[in-house]
Amino acid sequence: MGMAASDPQFHVLAVDDSLIDRKLIERLLKTSSYIVTTVDSGSKALEYLGWHEDDKRNTNGNSVSPQNHQEVEVNLVITDYCMPGMTGYDLLKKIKESSSLRNIPVVIMSSENVPSRINRCLEEGAEEFFLKPVRLSDVNKLKSHMVKAKKQESPPLSPQSQPPLPPPQSQQQPAELILVQQQPPQSSNNKRKGMDEELSSPDRTRPRYNDLTVVSS
Repeated sequence: MGMAASDPQFHVLAVDDSLIDRKLIERLLKTSSYIVTTVDSGSKALEYLGWHEDDKRNTNGNSVSPQNHQEVEVNLVITDYCMPGMTGYDLLKKIKESSSLRNIPVVIMSSENVPSRINRCLEEGAEEFFLKPVRLSDVNKLKSHMVKAKKQESPPLSPQSQPPLPPPQSQQQPAELILVQQQPPQSSNNKRKGMDEELSSPDRTRPRYNDLTVVSS
């Protein structure tokens, strides 16, 4: 099953000293729409990744030679376990010890089902251990590991780049209430002036006898 057109294309580095097994894994990976690079040894894989035996180890791990580092990003390494010179386990250890390569997922393949070997690789940081011959169902498991590693590389949003949060609803006031609050209150002087005018009015202080009838004694 290939990836959808909208999915990003992942680059897989396949390592195997057997030409037949190398062609088989290459075909399976290309069937799943992955970009594939194949090498026949662990040392060539490290060289392709930009790691060299003569690189000096620093406090953060193994340094990477910038002038020899590949231009195409490698999203996953799948390697055979039994290889002359450098085994797949040795390659796994060197990748995980490197500060610049340790986040690349590594998958081990082997034609021998040895539980102690499988456990040792998984404890060292391998994502999967496939028994040969590798099948398409095995290859379909690779994508989740590459997506997970890709998400870990993405930096989190800084506080400056995050959109501002809306104010809480309790702080939002209706427009009518705001207008009422903006109206200036009547001053106490104006109120007192109005009361004085009302008290000094002739109609207020003079008794009204218009409706009274004068009765003579």
